[in-house]
Amino acid sequence: MAQRMRKKRHFDQRMGAVEKWLLARGAGGILNMKEAAENYRALIDYKAVFGNDHPVDLEIGCGKGGFVCELAKRNPDRNYIALEMVTNVVISAMENAEKYGVQNVRFLNIRAECLPCYIPENSVEKIYLNFSTPLPKLGYVTQRLTHRGFLETYKKLLVEDGCIVQKTDNRDFFDFSLDEYRAAGLKLEELTYDLHEGGKPEWNIVTEYEQKWVEQGLPIHRVVARK
Repeated sequence: MAQRMRKKRHFDQRMGAVEKWLLARGAGGILNMKEAAENYRALIDYKAVFGNDHPVDLEIGCGKGGFVCELAKRNPDRNYIALEMVTNVVISAMENAEKYGVQNVRFLNIRAECLPCYIPENSVEKIYLNFSTPLPKLGYVTQRLTHRGFLETYKKLLVEDGCIVQKTDNRDFFDFSLDEYRAAGLKLEELTYDLHEGGKPEWNIVTEYEQKWVEQGLPIHRVVARK
């Protein structure tokens, strides 16, 4: 039997200290994507949250928030929503946002299946998928974040000409993703199997996982899949 993840020490106090960064936890107890999309709505009013009409980007699986916080610092004229379903992890991401004082990022502590409950259709310019869990076992294919079922959801959330930006170190997962993008009618751009070949690109924000794999000499794969 799998063990439940224990709450972090002083969890309630820590969550209370950074709750202004959190837009939602859960989805009314509804976890099935179809049921959630049909029966539950708490769509985000971006202007009410951020106080402006800046473009909005979304990161799915933000971990401890290093990438999205750095992205927000570099781009004060854009707003960011970051999803992390593990509560013990998202609290660290929100603490990083607090630490760096970035005002243009907010977090969702929900499953990716429930995104339609919160993100309005045709409202996101970019979706970032950084080092998503490959889930290599055959029975988990439909749970991969680049499976065509998820891609159809992302396409509804993206603006016209919006895009998905993916990075991963897993070649099998990357090739699977490329096939899924093509099957979903997305156009592939900036495809590379070794992002760091010839040196680190200045525009690239290195995630914690990316740094780990690069230090081990593993190539980083990246692609932009455009709607």
